[in-house]
Amino acid sequence: MESWTVKHFSQANPSGTGQDDVPALLRRVADSIDSLGLAEVQDLVMHTEITADGPWPSLTVYFRDVED
Repeated sequence: MESWTVKHFSQANPSGTGQDDVPALLRRVADSIDSLGLAEVQDLVMHTEITADGPWPSLTVYFRDVED
């Protein structure tokens, strides 16, 4: 049986003013994905936490290293 490991990271904007800026979050995550090098993204999951400063979205990126 073949198997492989999926890695992941989660990312959000800094808390406070602008924490709910989804386009900024998407740009930050895109930069992080670019920095992974040869990686294949398997899934993206968006979450939103409600804080005293308002909604605070985050993205979890599931990926695998192409070289593995």
